[in-house]
Amino acid sequence: MRTQSKAPAGKNAMTLARSLTTAALAFTTACATSSQIKPATADAPDAPGERRIPVATSEVPSAPPASNDSGPHALFISALAAFDAGNYDAARKGFEQVVAAAPQSLNAQFNLGLIAERQGRLADAQAAYEKVLSQAPDHQPSLLNLGRLYRVQEKFAEAIRLYEGALKAPGHAHDVALLNNLTVAYRLAGQFELAEATARRVLARSKDNPEAYKNLALVYYDQGQYRLAELVSANARKLAENDPGVYNNLGMIYLKLNERPRALAQFQKAVSLDDKFAPGYLNIGAMSLAYRDYAGAEKAFARAVELDPTSYESHLYYAYALDGQKGSDGKRGIAAGDVFEKVLAMRPEHPEAVCGAGWAYAADRAGWQKALGYLERCKALQATSPQDRQTIDAKVQGIQAMLKSGQQQPAAEQKKEAVQGKDGSLLDKVSDEAAREEGTPAEEPPPADETASEEPVPSQEVPAASPDSPAGAPVPTP
Repeated sequence: MRTQSKAPAGKNAMTLARSLTTAALAFTTACATSSQIKPATADAPDAPGERRIPVATSEVPSAPPASNDSGPHALFISALAAFDAGNYDAARKGFEQVVAAAPQSLNAQFNLGLIAERQGRLADAQAAYEKVLSQAPDHQPSLLNLGRLYRVQEKFAEAIRLYEGALKAPGHAHDVALLNNLTVAYRLAGQFELAEATARRVLARSKDNPEAYKNLALVYYDQGQYRLAELVSANARKLAENDPGVYNNLGMIYLKLNERPRALAQFQKAVSLDDKFAPGYLNIGAMSLAYRDYAGAEKAFARAVELDPTSYESHLYYAYALDGQKGSDGKRGIAAGDVFEKVLAMRPEHPEAVCGAGWAYAADRAGWQKALGYLERCKALQATSPQDRQTIDAKVQGIQAMLKSGQQQPAAEQKKEAVQGKDGSLLDKVSDEAAREEGTPAEEPPPADETASEEPVPSQEVPAASPDSPAGAPVPTP
């Protein structure tokens, strides 16, 4: 998404990464089919050795029984209220006080991990879950969330060892949630035979398990067997017709089959079923970028970032959407640069974010100093071609000359809105067609903003756990 006539450094890599022909291999956000679990709501610290799963199963945690205890119980209730109010700092402080007063409280320790995830402190979250497991090795919420954190960091071998070890515990050999998560880990690690065998192991004992069907469909999807993946997804839809993940998977399949109107309809169906389903917004945003609807993409990716602030992919594509509008408004370039920097905070030296920040900040005088630093870093990347290095040199020299002379940034040219005409945006037209084909109401997308140069990668749905498994607050990611 560049306004220069010549491709900047890193553009070839970004074009490849965002090509719809590569479907969703760059995004592996996991399923949101399980309930959005709130923190544990036990009314008092767990007794040593207690092995229950203290997780609320409703949208709002149930209030614990009345108690005259003004100690850990009162602190726990106060921290839980702060969590529900979105005051994570206060909640964290409260649960830390509970742990200090009652170190054996698994509930409070688990909740500290959940808060750390919400705040993007993945190392702290991992430490919290590991501490719970050191006291209760079969504490399933911590097992599942810790495994998900491993997958987020692409530590698939660690996730596999964790799940396999948990399944060896007495009475857990056929634990559906662990097996479904193990299937995901095998698939992400490219161990497709083991992934398929594990999914079928679930179905052998639970033939109506939609998560197993979703996992199996994605095993076929990753191997290019799209029609078979579609057939298996249809079985999942029969069993869980209100599961947004099923429709997201179908959308991914239809993209591979080059049936984009049907794909868009599936993504829209997913978010209509669950307005907190981040993968659906990522895919809608990706298709908006493909149709050069930057404003629509910005709106979708902003929602995805809001729902999962720990996802670097969501931030990266949000930055792309902002960057695509910098030709008509240099301040959008500054905004894009800021978001690219958030990506770098989560993934240091990420090449697309480094180069993206450089070219984004170069769009406005206020960002020139930062642009110089990032462009030099982009130039030094091994993947940057000699031709791209020349382009960077020319840009850097131009910025330095203007800074030295005090010259102002040339006024940005207003781009013609290639996809916005009298009849609405191209995305709008596709949405209407998709609705007619699928029988679902079309969402009203925002108008297109300016022309695009590349197509993005949509987000892939990866089923992670059964509906009753505690997947934590952020959308689980492998």
